[in-house]
Amino acid sequence: MSEAQTRPKLAETHIDPDVSLREATIGRCCEILRGTAVEYATLGDYSYLGPNCTVADAEIGRFCAIAASVRIGAPNHPIDRPSLHRFTYCPEYYDADAQRDQAFFRDRRDDRVRIGHDVWIGHAVTVLPGVSVGDGAVLAAGAVVTRDVPPFTVVGGVPARPIRERFPPAIAARLQRIAWWNWPFELIMQRLPDFQSNDIEAFCDRWDPAG
Repeated sequence: MSEAQTRPKLAETHIDPDVSLREATIGRCCEILRGTAVEYATLGDYSYLGPNCTVADAEIGRFCAIAASVRIGAPNHPIDRPSLHRFTYCPEYYDADAQRDQAFFRDRRDDRVRIGHDVWIGHAVTVLPGVSVGDGAVLAAGAVVTRDVPPFTVVGGVPARPIRERFPPAIAARLQRIAWWNWPFELIMQRLPDFQSNDIEAFCDRWDPAG
């Protein structure tokens, strides 16, 4: 029997038993698969994390699709100090009388990643601290994202660079006005045929509040 057949129906949030959570806020109807760790982060409603992901110091929007082995908020080392090594900020690992550098960790917590709504993050992507990813963006598999990504933009590579826009700017602006990710889920399901159509202009014509 396949994993898809054995996985419980996603009526509410499902978190595999070996997932590690630390000061994490998980939304409704989310899914977090095995081997994943989430700390100091929020995961919006209906978003899911594949296996073996690490998420730290991040805010992730609704309806995000995050593949396996993704690293969000990969922490930086202190490159401006005489040494990069952790003994400079975790000296208590090596000397019981030494004090942890709490200011270093406060700065790390504040340097948050912000992922918008309906973002697709491919296999083994790394998103560095402080990066913002706009609504509807796509981060291609293996990308290392070091800079902000505009909404509805596909990026890839090391470091990640724009590959193309998903839609013309006018369509992207209409989709952000529609902001369907904020609709009640029952309404989304009622309008499912519109989501299953590739006629993006018809979708916008029907649901854009600006007409």
